[in-house]
Amino acid sequence: MNELTDFIKNIAPNVWEIRARVLESTWETIYMILMSALIAGIIGVIIGVILVITNKRGIKENIRFYNHLERLINTFRSVPFIILLALIAPFTRLVVGTTIGTTAAIVPIIVGIIPFYSRQVENALLEVDPGIVEAAQSMGSSPLEIIFGVYLKEGLPSLVRVSAVSIINLIGLTTMAGVIGGGGLGDLAIARGYNRFQMDVTIISTLLIMIIVFITQWIGRILIKSTTH
Repeated sequence: MNELTDFIKNIAPNVWEIRARVLESTWETIYMILMSALIAGIIGVIIGVILVITNKRGIKENIRFYNHLERLINTFRSVPFIILLALIAPFTRLVVGTTIGTTAAIVPIIVGIIPFYSRQVENALLEVDPGIVEAAQSMGSSPLEIIFGVYLKEGLPSLVRVSAVSIINLIGLTTMAGVIGGGGLGDLAIARGYNRFQMDVTIISTLLIMIIVFITQWIGRILIKSTTH
């Protein structure tokens, strides 16, 4: 154990000096990922379902509403996240009372990932066999029964796949949130590593982010295998 400690001190002295901060930043990143994924996941699925059912030949076809919603989603998707951070700062302050910190960073992350994820959900649900939907309609199933019993049930493997991809994109947003002092490993890599020329801090922060991404991919593969039928 002493040999391992000495080894870390030698190759990453700055990291060892702020080891408590590294652990705290790792937890902050995980916290941002979990909270953002949960909230954006729920909203994204709802919007994705609305896009599917209001599209042409949808069970609640409303092309006018669909076009307006699609334009709104495309507009938000076209805004670079770093600019979005500044644009919605007043909204962030309104929601959480501040624009600085881990909790404040969650707001723009959610706003940034929802358009991407809702579009992914729409594409995933469009893979559901239309024949199954038509069969459910002919049997007198209500729209809610079709949504939960057909779209979400039959499209579950695809939903899991696009969710894993979206979470990886979300992890990237958490690192960019460090630019505005959002906390987490991105903030540590920039504020402590890059700005203070402590390369070992930047490298370790990057490695920890990569480990989180690899774990996410591994969990995603397991869930995809378990839901595929």
